[in-house]
Parts: sequence; C-alpha cells; structure tokens
Amino acid sequence: MKKYLLQPLAALAAAAALAAGSAQAAPTLVDHVQGYTFSQDKLTSFTGLVFDQGKVLGVGDAAELAKQYPDARRVDGQGKTLLPGLIDAHGHVFRIGFRTSEVAVTGTQSLQEAQARIKAYAEANPVRQWIMGQGWNQVIWKLGRFPTAAELDAAIADRPATLRRVDGHATWANTKALQLAGITRDTPDPAGGRIERDANGNPSGVLVDKAQALLVKVMPPYSDDERRIALDSALRHFGSLGLTGVGDAGVTANEVKIYREFADQKKLTTRVYAMIGDVADDFKVLSANGPLKGYADDRFNLRAVKLYADGALGSRGAALLEPYSDDHSNKGLLFMDDATVQAKMKTAFKAGYQVNVHAIGDAANRQILNAFEASYKDGGGIEQRNRIEHAQVVALSDIPRFKTLGLIASMQPTHATSDMNMAEDRVGKERIKGAYAWRTILKQGTVIAGGSDFPVESANPFFGLHAAVTRTDHEGKPIEGWHPEEAMTLPQAFRAFTLDAAYAQHQEKVIGSLEPGKWADFIVVDQDPFKIKPADLWKTKVLETWLAGEKVYSQKAGN
Repeated sequence: MKKYLLQPLAALAAAAALAAGSAQAAPTLVDHVQGYTFSQDKLTSFTGLVFDQGKVLGVGDAAELAKQYPDARRVDGQGKTLLPGLIDAHGHVFRIGFRTSEVAVTGTQSLQEAQARIKAYAEANPVRQWIMGQGWNQVIWKLGRFPTAAELDAAIADRPATLRRVDGHATWANTKALQLAGITRDTPDPAGGRIERDANGNPSGVLVDKAQALLVKVMPPYSDDERRIALDSALRHFGSLGLTGVGDAGVTANEVKIYREFADQKKLTTRVYAMIGDVADDFKVLSANGPLKGYADDRFNLRAVKLYADGALGSRGAALLEPYSDDHSNKGLLFMDDATVQAKMKTAFKAGYQVNVHAIGDAANRQILNAFEASYKDGGGIEQRNRIEHAQVVALSDIPRFKTLGLIASMQPTHATSDMNMAEDRVGKERIKGAYAWRTILKQGTVIAGGSDFPVESANPFFGLHAAVTRTDHEGKPIEGWHPEEAMTLPQAFRAFTLDAAYAQHQEKVIGSLEPGKWADFIVVDQDPFKIKPADLWKTKVLETWLAGEKVYSQKAGN
C-alpha cells in the first residue's frame, strides 16, 4: 500500500473545523481504519471514510478513495475500529445530568450503604434545603420490602429528602417530606398510584407511580441555570460513551427552551430526538406550530409524544393481566382508562406527532395495542411509526400485533440483565416466555430500537450491545445466558443502536449509518466488536466521538 504523509487522528480537530465550526475547506479522508456500517441494509466493512462540510461523501477502500479525492486531508486512523455514532433511542437526558448535583445511591448493595451515602451528602451540602437523589433498589438490598421514612430519617431528618427508585417509578421520602406534602393516613391513593402504608394504615415512606405527584407539587423546581448545567454534564457524558444521538422520553416546555438554546449556540454535541411529555399544557404550547423537524442541522427534533400506561416490575406497578406471582393480591397499576388513552393518541395524531407509550406489563401492552388499533380505525396515525417503549412483558398472543399495527418495539437490553434477579419471580415461568423477547420480535419483522432508559441503566451503549448478545451480567452469569433463546446476534444488536434507532426517530435518511449524504457522525473505539469474544463487548472504550465531521470527545484530551 502506498505510503502518505498522514496526520494522527487526534490532530484532526483543528483541521476539521473552521472558526465558525462549520464548513471545511477541503474533504477529509480517514484511512487505515477497520470500519463497519450498514449500507443498503447490509453490514459492510471499509478501510476509508471521506467527508466534507459535515457529511459523508463515501466509504470503502481507502486507496480508491484517495484516488477519487486527491486533495483530501489525510488522517491516519492508526488501525483502530471506526463505527457509526451510536444512538440510544430512549433515555432521560436532564435526569442523568442532575445526577452530578444530587445524591446517587445507584449500585449500593445494602440499605446501610445507601444511608451512609445519603448522610455524607447531606453533611457535605448544608445549604441544600431539600435533599434529592435517585437510584435505590430494594431488590439488590434484599430487603424483601420497600424502605421506610424512618430509615431515611436516620440519614437525614432535619430537611425534607426524596429519592427516586432506580426505575423512576417510586419515590422514597423522609418524614419531613411527607409532612410538607400533607400525606397522612387519610390521603387516598390517586388513580394510577399507590401510597405504601404500614400495618396501621399510615404512610410508610414510599409513593409508587402517580402517587409521586403528591411530592412533586411541593418540591422546589429546577431553575434554568440548573437545567443548563445538567444538560452540559449529560452531553459530555454522552460524548465519552460514543452516543451521537439520544431520544429524550418525556420533555417539558422549559427543557425544550434549553435544548433550542444549546442548538442555536452550537453546543448540542449529541443529537436529541425529544418526546413531549403527554398532551397537556406543555403540548398545547409546543405543538402550536406543529412538529419541529431537523432543527439546527438535525441536532434537535421535537416530533413525538410520550405517554405512560403503567409502572415498573421492580416496584410491582407494571400492570398485569393476572396477579403478580409473588404478590397474589396485586395486578399493578394502569394509569389511564381505555377512552383516555385513545383520546390522547388522537390528539397527538391530529397534530402530526408520533406516539410513544411506556408499557411494561402484559395488561398495559394489551391496552396500548388495542388503543392503537382503535385509533387507526378512527383517524389514522399509523404512518407516524408509533412505538411501545419497553414492551417488557407481552402476552405471546399479542406479540404478532406489533407487526400488524406497524409498531416499533423500543427496548432496552440491559433491562433484561438487571431484571433477571427478580423478573421471573414477578411473572412466573409462563409469562416470562413473552418477556424481553427480542429474537421473537425481530423474527416477525418488527423493528427494535435499542436504548438504555438512562439513568435507570447505564447509558453506555456497549453495555447494551453486550446484554443483547449474551444476556449475561459483566461476570458472565448465568453461564449460558438468561433465556438465551431470545438473544440477538451482534449485527442485529448493532443495527438496533444505529440504523433502526434512527428509523424509530424518522432520521434514517440523515443518520444511523455512514453512507453518502448522511451526517458524518462516527466513533473510534479501542477494539473491534466483530472480532472479540461477545463476553468482552462491554469493555469497549470510546477513543473519539465525531458529530457532523467535528470531534466532540477525545479520550486523550479527557473531555
């Protein structure tokens, strides 16, 4: 192979962008890479990538591209692996950003460890009037029950404190918080929610699903400056993980304002596909001029609505057709009746929006499948590429309906490996056959959009790829994988986090693969995912992340 005077990849940043951070003087050719992308729906490999003004001109043999673009800047990929930027179709951007300023008990192995962490945080932040945090999981703590207000009081009693469960579907509150919210034994459970109570009927300290709103109404709201700090933190985190696109599942008008501000200032270094939370007041304001498509060179889109049908398995709020196998008096919580679901869908469809519905239990999934079917008959909407978010436990007889109704299954592989310690206890051996059923769903031709549901799970997409292919934890357990018959192949998983995630966001023509005319969103990683053992996928490290031909993250630079 002919030798050329090449620049190291790390030096490309200065060459890649002009002072305005946009157009380039000449094409750029990255060669000496092991590249992979989908091209015309097939996974292909390449050794060279050429782009100009942020968009791909061609991929293929590096030597041939050098002949085709003799004036191109040359960049030595140093034999590293180059992939399309990865896309997480479902997460919560501001929530992951707020983690940097709140107390995080994610990963704690016991109640005592969590209490110690909360107490240390409270002592280190004496001016915070309300202690907030997230990440607890009573299953990992092996409590066999929810934690109590008294146990949170033991860590912080002089100020109100509220911590959301790892799945966001329950909040642990101390006595001060319960008192400020006016929650007593006489407070009724709201529709779609549950106040956990002790043997005497008094609130015990945990509020499940829509009961959390009783606390939210008295908690201090975030300021715009706090939102800006959170978004900046989230974007830096995404860059380090190789995420060039994320779906934000449920945004407010205030958050959209910050997104547009960042996009206008060219600070939105990860593309965001935002879903408006419900069709209430914020929707009325945000939808006044219709969906926002391709804003700021496709960095921000606002063309979907996010609805909630039920809660989560871990807090037993997921709505089931039959009682929980480990709680025979409980079927979970449906958030809406059938008429309300259909009315909300029709409102969104009429305004031109995609509808994406959180549904975890088999009863919730059936309700939403029925609602889509009825809504399509009454007023259309099937062309919006509507989605069921999570689709975790689905009756086997309902799975084919995803295909007939043209629905996308927006699923998060790491949910399976996180939930395998309790999921079968919750639903039993029969219902588990329709749970986390990726291969069954793919086999019928339904698109799966890959995601993580961050910060419920890690936003690292290589964790998701690993879980999808192996269905094991990072220690390789269980050895054969948890229900391995539903594992994806690596190409299927890779597609779920690239081209199919883009398709689920109506963006497959501009991102999701490295093909001529699409944005040059790509990452450089330290190992070839297609040549290593599947067990090592989660260990993959991102060396650089590029968005529209500009470097937004470099491991060497530590940014």
